[in-house]
Amino acid sequence: MSLIREKGNWEIFKNGIFGENTIFRMAISLCPSIAVTNSLKNGITLGLAVVFVQVMVNVTVSALRKFIHPKIRIPIFMFIIAGYVSIIDMVMAAYAREAYREIGLYIQIIVAFASIFARAEVFASKNRLDKSFFDGLGMGIGFLLAMIIISFFRELLGKGTLYGLKIVAGKPLLIMILPAGGFLAVGLLMGFFNWIDIRFYGGKGASGAA
Repeated sequence: MSLIREKGNWEIFKNGIFGENTIFRMAISLCPSIAVTNSLKNGITLGLAVVFVQVMVNVTVSALRKFIHPKIRIPIFMFIIAGYVSIIDMVMAAYAREAYREIGLYIQIIVAFASIFARAEVFASKNRLDKSFFDGLGMGIGFLLAMIIISFFRELLGKGTLYGLKIVAGKPLLIMILPAGGFLAVGLLMGFFNWIDIRFYGGKGASGAA
């Protein structure tokens, strides 16, 4: 009788970045990937906020999993998520006012991100704290990297700048900083990474490679 090998923390971490990347693999929480990635600064800022919330929610749910009654787990998960979103919202409003003016609304709607609730439900509520920490960290960093990649191309092509610094002279492709450009960038990059997965990893994702 064969035993199912338990995944190690490193495998769990890599899975969040590659195998189950929120944007490029799971295609969930796509709203911010369209709305705030017209500049690299905004993409990084929101990505870091999601890393914080994802990790803290996973750790908290895992630590309390034995005390959360299954019938009321959903409102408790939402309460935990809302608490950490409120913390990052107030911190940004106080200490990063310029960035908050631009993406404050999207900081607040992190509470509705399917990716954060899903990891609390399917992973953190069923696994011990260390594994939940690495799962949250991997999923958060995977989201952050996706936001950086998308905003890198959108700002460079749409404005000719990176993080506000002029990089390319000439007329930019203004469509890239519009919502249509966001859908185009996400679709092309999603297709590109899926092609890499199929071509080099047989459709198993980089985290599933030996």
